[in-house]
Amino acid sequence: MIAQTENITLDGMVGPLEALRNRPAGPACGVAVVAHPHPLFGGTMHNKVVQTITRALVQAGWEVVRFNFRGVGASAGEHDQGRGELQDLLAVVQQAAPSGPLALAGFSFGAFVTTHAVQALWASGRVQKIVLVGTATSRFDPAPLPPESHERTLVLHGEQDDTVPLASVMDWARPQVLPVTVVPGGGHFFHGQLPLLKSLVLRHLSAH
Repeated sequence: MIAQTENITLDGMVGPLEALRNRPAGPACGVAVVAHPHPLFGGTMHNKVVQTITRALVQAGWEVVRFNFRGVGASAGEHDQGRGELQDLLAVVQQAAPSGPLALAGFSFGAFVTTHAVQALWASGRVQKIVLVGTATSRFDPAPLPPESHERTLVLHGEQDDTVPLASVMDWARPQVLPVTVVPGGGHFFHGQLPLLKSLVLRHLSAH
């Protein structure tokens, strides 16, 4: 468990969304929303990588809200291939972070959904940090990121990811000239490398 975890319920377009809120020890620098991996393959807001990203964000001073996509846990609805899940993410942002600095993070399927949320929210001028881990580029179609967002974005991938091949992430990133940070020997779930994952996310969050 992460310290100061609060259970909350938010309103989704097809019913309630189950969520958890974590607050930093001091005043928050903004609100971060974290999206979990594929619902049909056991992905939930309790995923170890999602928890690791959450810990890094809290340590960096962000208030963090992670949530279950529709059809997962106590969240209403059914899986919708990313379309409805984008609505879920945007609904969470609207309620949990209606104003002020915003960070968006996701793992695997959640990272794919997050790319589309960045595209939808970038014009608001609020998105300060973006963290995409194990981005699901091989089975889904992530949105390209606005060029101005690149310096605020960490794309992190395991060298030996057998769920989402590194080559597919490079194929997505290459036309954008979007840098990708590769963890040598890393798999999709970063087994044995979660402390390294956390430190890389922290380093990105602390960079100005």
